[in-house]
Amino acid sequence: MTDVVEVDQKAAGQIDPELRAAIGRIARVPQLLIACDYDGTLAPIVADPTMAVPLPESVAAVRALAALPQTTVAVVSGRALRDLATLSRLPSEVHLVGSHGSEFDIGFVERLTPELVEVRTRLQVALREIVAGKPGVRLENKPASVAVHYRTAERPVADEVKDRVATGPATWPEVTVTHGKEVIELSVVPTHKGTAVDQLRTSMSASAVLFIGDDITDENAFGNLHGPDVGVKIGPGETKAGYRVGEPIEAARVLGLLLQTRRHWLFGERAVPIERHSLLSNGETVALLTPDAKVTWLCHPRPDSSAIFADLLGGSPAGHFAVQPERGGIPLGQRYRPGTMTVETRWSGLAVTDWLDRAPTANHADGFVIAGDSALVRRLTGSATVKLEFSPRPEFGQVQVRLQAIGDGLLVLGSNEPVALYSPGVAWEISEDGGYDTARATVDLTARGGEQLLELRFGTQSLQPHPTPAADRQDSAEEPWKAWVRSLRLPPESRELVARSALTLKGLCHDPTGAILAAATTSLPEELGGVRNWDYRYCWLRDAAMTARALVDLGSIDEAEGLLRWVDGCVERTGGHPERLHPLYTVEGYELGAEAVIDTLPGYAGSRPVRVGNLANHQLQLDVFGPVADLLAAVADARGSVREEEWRVLEAMVQAVERRWHEPDHGLWEARLQPRHHVYSKVMCWMTVDRALHVVRKHAGQDRPEWVGLRDRIGHNVLEHGWHEEAGAYTVAYGDEEMDASSLWIGLSGLLPDDDPRFLSTVLKVEADLRSGPVVYRYRWDDGLPGREGGFHICTSWLVEAYLRTGRRADAEELFEQMVATAGPTGLLPEQYDPLAERGLGNHPQAYSHLGLIRCALLLAGLLKP
Repeated sequence: MTDVVEVDQKAAGQIDPELRAAIGRIARVPQLLIACDYDGTLAPIVADPTMAVPLPESVAAVRALAALPQTTVAVVSGRALRDLATLSRLPSEVHLVGSHGSEFDIGFVERLTPELVEVRTRLQVALREIVAGKPGVRLENKPASVAVHYRTAERPVADEVKDRVATGPATWPEVTVTHGKEVIELSVVPTHKGTAVDQLRTSMSASAVLFIGDDITDENAFGNLHGPDVGVKIGPGETKAGYRVGEPIEAARVLGLLLQTRRHWLFGERAVPIERHSLLSNGETVALLTPDAKVTWLCHPRPDSSAIFADLLGGSPAGHFAVQPERGGIPLGQRYRPGTMTVETRWSGLAVTDWLDRAPTANHADGFVIAGDSALVRRLTGSATVKLEFSPRPEFGQVQVRLQAIGDGLLVLGSNEPVALYSPGVAWEISEDGGYDTARATVDLTARGGEQLLELRFGTQSLQPHPTPAADRQDSAEEPWKAWVRSLRLPPESRELVARSALTLKGLCHDPTGAILAAATTSLPEELGGVRNWDYRYCWLRDAAMTARALVDLGSIDEAEGLLRWVDGCVERTGGHPERLHPLYTVEGYELGAEAVIDTLPGYAGSRPVRVGNLANHQLQLDVFGPVADLLAAVADARGSVREEEWRVLEAMVQAVERRWHEPDHGLWEARLQPRHHVYSKVMCWMTVDRALHVVRKHAGQDRPEWVGLRDRIGHNVLEHGWHEEAGAYTVAYGDEEMDASSLWIGLSGLLPDDDPRFLSTVLKVEADLRSGPVVYRYRWDDGLPGREGGFHICTSWLVEAYLRTGRRADAEELFEQMVATAGPTGLLPEQYDPLAERGLGNHPQAYSHLGLIRCALLLAGLLKP
C-alpha cells in the first residue's frame, strides 16, 4: 500500500486534472464498486497470454481497496475464470468474473442446462474444424463459451478465420458474439461485461461504479455507466468512457489516487482529537473550531438544523472555513478571551479572533440596513500573508451550491437560506468540484494595514460594510458574557476552570426558546470506528434540568426560568397527560422527526453511521421528571417564590410519576433493549415527589398528605427491590446483578443517608467494578450494541460526590483532579474519555460533563452542601 501512495504522490501532476476531480468525487460515495479488466489493464499485454501477470502497483492498490469498508473490487475479464484466478493470484476479497460475465464462480458450468451444453459441444466441434491447420490461431475453451484468438496469425489467415466464424457459428441463434482485440468469443450465455457490471452493482448495492478497461469488449461496460459512475479507457481508440490514460501503469496511479482519497474519506483526514475543538456560541447557534482555526462545524439557523460546515464528520469536502499563514506551521496556541466565548488562535505574525455575533441588524439615518440571523465574525490581525479557504456545504452537503464573487464578498447560491461572506478587498478564486464551489484567496495583512475582516452572514445577502469598527463590535459581543460571569458565585480555588464550564453551559442554551442542548454535535463516536454515534443536538428534559440546576448553584437563575417556561409549553402540548412527555424535543419544543442516517458522510475518523434525529425520542424514561422537580425546588429557594407556570410544571411532574412510576422503562442510558425496573428511574420518581413536597411546604405553607404517601411507597419499593444480595449493592435494575454508576443516586438523591451501610457498599461496588483511573464507566452489562465505549465524565463526578459524602475527601480531590486533566487545551470536555488511548470520545462539548465538573468544584470548595 505504501508503494501505491508513493506512486500517486510522485505522479500527482501526471494525472489529468479532470480525472483527478472525478476520482475525488467517486471516492466519497457511500458504497463504491471498482471493476477492472485484466489483460491490458491490471496486466500489460504480452505475446504469451499465460505470462500475463499484473503490475505490482496495481495488485497493491486492488488489495488495499478491497480491504476498505463499503468498497467492492471486481476483475471482469474475458478469460476463463479458472485461468483468471490462477494468473491474477488476487485475494478472495476481490471478486473475479470470467468469460465476459458468463462466470461468476467456479461451479458455473454445472448450472448450464443440457440444451446449452449440447450447443457448446457443437460450437467447439465447428470451431475446431475452422481453425484446423491455421498457424497462429488458438482456441480457448471456457465453461460457457469458446474464444478464437488470432493475435499471432498472419493477416490473410486471420481474415479467413474471422470470415468463416462470422458466416458460420456466429450466425447461430443460440450464440452470442463478442469482439475483442484480436479475438472473437462465442458464448451460449447471452451476457457481456456491461451486464456483468450491472449485476455486480445490484448485488453490492453500489452507489457508483468506477470501470477501467482497454479492450473493445470493455465498451459494453462503459456504455452501461451512468450518473456518478466513472469510466477510464486505457490506450487509443474510440470509447464511451469519460476519461482516458495511456497505459496500465497510469491506471495503477489512478487506483492509487482512489485508494488514498477513499481511505481519507472513510477514516478521517487528520482527525483532530475531539477534546481539542473549541466552542463558539451566541445563544442562537453554535460552531466548533479546530486548534488551527478551521471552522469544522456550524449548523444554521438553529443548533439542531442541518450543518453548513460538517468537516468534523466528513472531512474537508463536507464543508469548512479555513484560515492559516501562507507559510504553514502549527499555531503557537489557542485560547478563549477571559470571560467570553471569543477564541483567539495565534501564529507568529498572525492572530485569528473568532466569535459568533448576534443578528447583524443596524438602522441608521442614512438608510443603512443589514438584516439577518447570526454572523460568524473572523478578525485577522498581524503582518503575515494568509491563505483563506471557504467551502460551504449546506444541508450536510446534500445541496449543491455556487459561489458568486460580487462587490465586497461572496454570495452562497443554491440554498433556501441566504448566506453571504463579507470580505472587503479579498480577491477570491472560485473552483468547482462535483457541483460544489470552493473559494480560495491569499491576503497580505501588511498591505491591508494589519487587519482583515471576514464576516459570514446568515439570513441575508447583504455585503454592505458595518458602520461599527470590528474592534468595537467585538467588545459589544463580549461584554454580555463578561457581565454574566461577573455575576456568578465562583469558587476561588478553581475559578477559571468553573467559569469556562459555566460559559460552555451558557453557550449550549438556546435563548430564543429557553431550551438547552445536551451537546453541540451529532455522531461523534463513543468508540472510534464504531457504530455508537448519536445525535445530541436536542433538549433532553433530564440533561437540560441538570444543566440549569448547575447554573442556579452558581447564582444564575435566568436559564432555569427560561427552561421551565419551555417545559411548561411541552407539558401543555401533552393535552393534560404529562406522563406522555418525551425524553427529548427539538429546541423549539416539538417532537423530533424519524432518526435517519446520512450515508454520504464517512463520520469522525471513519465512525459510521452519521445520524440525525434520535430514536430515544420514543422511549419511556421515567427518570426525567426528577431533575425537573429538583431544578424547580432550587429556583424557588434561590428566588424565594414560585411562579404560576412553575406550579403547573410541578403538579404535572408529580401527576406523571403517580400515573407511571410502577412501570418498567428504558432508563437514562437509553439502551435499545426491553424495558426494566431501573433503580435510577425509581429513585428519580421518588425525588420528583420529595422535591415537590419541599416546594409546597416551604413556598406555599401547605402539606400534601397524598404526595407523602406516594413518595414513601416509591421509596420503600426501590429500597426493597433494588438491592441485590449477591452483588451487595444497589444494581442497575430489579433482579439484575450488573452494576450501574447511576445507582449511586440511591444516596446522592437523599433517599439513603450518607452513612447508611447500603450506600457505602454501593459506592465501593461501583468503584471496584466501574472505575478505571480517571474515569467511571456507566456500566459493563451488554446493551445490545457491538463494541465498547469510554468512561463517562458525569459518572466520574457522581463518584467524586459519593466519596465526599462518605468521608473520603482525599479520594474525591484526587479523582476530580484526574477528571479535569482530561480536558482539552481550552478547557472543554466531551461526553467520555478513553483512559487507554488517552483521548476524548462522544459528542462535544457535553453539558453532562461540565455540569458535573461545576458541582464537584462547588462541593469541594464548600460552596454547596451535598
